Amino acid sequence: MKFSTREDIEVPQDAVFGAVSDFAGFERVALRNKVELTRLDDLAATGPGMTWRIRFNWRGKKRSLEAVLREYDPPRAVRFTAESAGFRFEGGVTLVALSRKRTRLAVELDVRPKTMATRLMIQSMKLAKGSLSSRYEARVRAFAQRIEEDYRSTVA
Repeated sequence: MKFSTREDIEVPQDAVFGAVSDFAGFERVALRNKVELTRLDDLAATGPGMTWRIRFNWRGKKRSLEAVLREYDPPRAVRFTAESAGFRFEGGVTLVALSRKRTRLAVELDVRPKTMATRLMIQSMKLAKGSLSSRYEARVRAFAQRIEEDYRSTVA
């Protein structure tokens, strides 16, 4: 099942890339939301191969997945894959400079089942794709607005 959306942001491309590649910031947010994160790689610099084990509760069960940064192309793109017991996730963020101070943020996520049980779950999720897509778009929109607000507060 694929999700994708895009938002135009009144922020220069480099600043948007800084926000979407702030992995330490994402780790802090995850920890505040009771998500356990463990960095598995020993890379000194940000780049492909960065790997995290992510553990969280979902629907009353402890879940675990491993996420890997596959592409790191400043200031244009970040791509990742993640795998759990039943799913494979592929996603990424692509940035296009529309002008010196305006950037298009495109975010996509592809969720694929690995087992028969998760295949059935995906089929039932397809029935609610409209509402799931709306929630996905709302989250990306809120993230884009947060980037704009943070940029304005640092420039002002």
